[in-house]
Amino acid sequence: MSESGGVDKGVVDKGVADGGVKESASPGASEVLDRIFAVIESRRQGDPATSHTARLFHKGTRKIAQKVGEEAVEVVIEAIRHRRDRLIEESADLMYHLMVLWADAKLAPADIWAELSRREGISGVAREAARDQKPGNDDR
Repeated sequence: MSESGGVDKGVVDKGVADGGVKESASPGASEVLDRIFAVIESRRQGDPATSHTARLFHKGTRKIAQKVGEEAVEVVIEAIRHRRDRLIEESADLMYHLMVLWADAKLAPADIWAELSRREGISGVAREAARDQKPGNDDR
């Protein structure tokens, strides 16, 4: 993780050169994310003058959430432009800021992995229909 807010280029797997899809990233994607998350947590009480991560924690949830939104928009823009290298870079930035938001909310990557595991094999359409059936769900 670079202190400029992005992920160090040496940490990011560049993917398949021909644009194909890997079944899983190497070395173990969840292990890489867990290591980056540990660095994020270690910066929680760091010096905001020298650490971008500490600066985000210092500014609070609203600023962290704003950064997640900004990075998500940048991901969308690069996807629409079909700029693969920039999409990879912006996706890494989004993942970093999302993990800062998780840490701020006292969540750990394992919490998200557990939810993804729970959803595995469940149709998104079926999941949304079940959610819509819950009493008091007027989010839509």
